[in-house]
Amino acid sequence: MTLTSLLYPAMLGVQKVSNAPERVVAKPATGPLTEADRDFVVQVRSAGLWEYPVGRKAAKKGTTKAVRSAGQHLVDTDASLDAACRDVAEQLGIALPNQPSPLQQTFVSRLNGESGKQFDADLATTVRATSGQLLTTIASVRTTTRNSLVRALADQADDIVLAHITVMEKTGLVDFGQALAQETTSPDLPAQDLTPPPAVAGQPQVALTPPANSTASPSPTVR
Repeated sequence: MTLTSLLYPAMLGVQKVSNAPERVVAKPATGPLTEADRDFVVQVRSAGLWEYPVGRKAAKKGTTKAVRSAGQHLVDTDASLDAACRDVAEQLGIALPNQPSPLQQTFVSRLNGESGKQFDADLATTVRATSGQLLTTIASVRTTTRNSLVRALADQADDIVLAHITVMEKTGLVDFGQALAQETTSPDLPAQDLTPPPAVAGQPQVALTPPANSTASPSPTVR
């Protein structure tokens, strides 16, 4: 079938809330595409859109070498994963946002307003918590999708998100009690605050620029 842009419904950041996640929304050559598959691609995009800018800040202003390294890691790997995500979305006709969800935007605003050790600790705990949520979603999608492009993206996302968790823990600043609470408790917010806003028609797609010394590369996809 000819693919048109597949818009995404409301979702809780990185949590699956589709009414019919198994419903097939398209049948490309790479395998049936479900609501859960489509939502997952959007979730990967949205996560990078908020982690990338705070990673850049951490790489420059973190108070310890571990935090600066963690920030550089976010920039490097989020740019790589975003390139793969945009490639998959283009092939599958999935509309992607240019901004993270309003909730994720509050993470960025809060962290931009912090400095010093407060920024370091808040970054480590917030990224650790949201990465834990996304890792759960990745496992669910990877084991259920019948689309080969979504499987490839899930494989790459799994490696990168687990690495995010590891580098944040290595800072020694993660508040595990707070991270667990954030990871397991759904925010009591309206759907519009939890959903990335659709890109404005005609607006160029935002691309996360990899650093000049990047060692990460997007997974190849078959066209």
